[in-house]
Amino acid sequence: MKFTELKTDIKEGARNIYLLEGDDAYFRMSGEEMIKSAFVQMPELNFTSFDGEALKGSAITNLTSALQSVPFMSERRVIKVTNFYPTESEYENHLKKIFEDFPDTGILIIVNSESKKGVDLKRKKCVNYVDCSRADEETVAKWAYLTFKRAGVYASVDACTAIARYCLCNMSRVALEVEKLIDYKKQGELSRAEIDELVYKDTDYRIYEMTNAVSRRDFDTFVQIERELCRKEGDETSLLSGLFSYFKNLLTILSSDDGDAKLSELLKMKEYGVKKSREQARAIGGERLKKFVSAVYSAISGIKSGLTVPANALQLVNNTIFFE
Repeated sequence: MKFTELKTDIKEGARNIYLLEGDDAYFRMSGEEMIKSAFVQMPELNFTSFDGEALKGSAITNLTSALQSVPFMSERRVIKVTNFYPTESEYENHLKKIFEDFPDTGILIIVNSESKKGVDLKRKKCVNYVDCSRADEETVAKWAYLTFKRAGVYASVDACTAIARYCLCNMSRVALEVEKLIDYKKQGELSRAEIDELVYKDTDYRIYEMTNAVSRRDFDTFVQIERELCRKEGDETSLLSGLFSYFKNLLTILSSDDGDAKLSELLKMKEYGVKKSREQARAIGGERLKKFVSAVYSAISGIKSGLTVPANALQLVNNTIFFE
């Protein structure tokens, strides 16, 4: 199930094993808190956590023993294990029996930031997988809109979508920015201009804006964003590295025959991001992208070899992009 479905699922009753897995820390943390608040009474006595890195081989018995412990004056006992990636043999030898015949008095929450080699827990029938991957733009914007509304602040869908984009749909950042905006506004209508002024735009989003300026041949906007990033980051080399990575991904997407889903996995991007990048890449063109990748790579190499200074290298890249 998606994270957004977890609240409704909890209302229908407890599950034995929850696997909260994905790259969004806010979803993982919020999912854990929802489960605990719904099913744990006296958490100081009926909640225990383990570090999965320490549960290897026979040490897994520490976890299984805890799962078999009787709760104290409560219906259930909840056990959490973080970063838990058992091997196939560890699952068969230590976990299979208790997972498939789980104690009625126990709930296990497994919190993993990513999938790793080993047994694929989310494919086990006894495990309830909650997808905590970064949400799409529409879902994040809807969350921001409803959160504002509950606090007595009105923000348009367009404004909430802007927050999602500026934060690259990272819910940890979105939640902080929304909280900051509610504290600032208190109540009433929150304008797009206020959001543009107050919400910090992620560096990757600013680079996305820069490449949009490239496709439009908008030199003034490109340089304005470039100066802002250099002022905030204080490092032209980091900006050049970001541009190199971005142009290289655009060229990869444009050159590949693979679909959005496969490229999303390969490049570690959301499918929506792949789609938008493909639009950018087509607007710029394959030959120009090859020239940009080569120019930025040469600039970074020149800095590392001492042939040029970062400011000059960045200026050479600008000239290549707009004037050659």
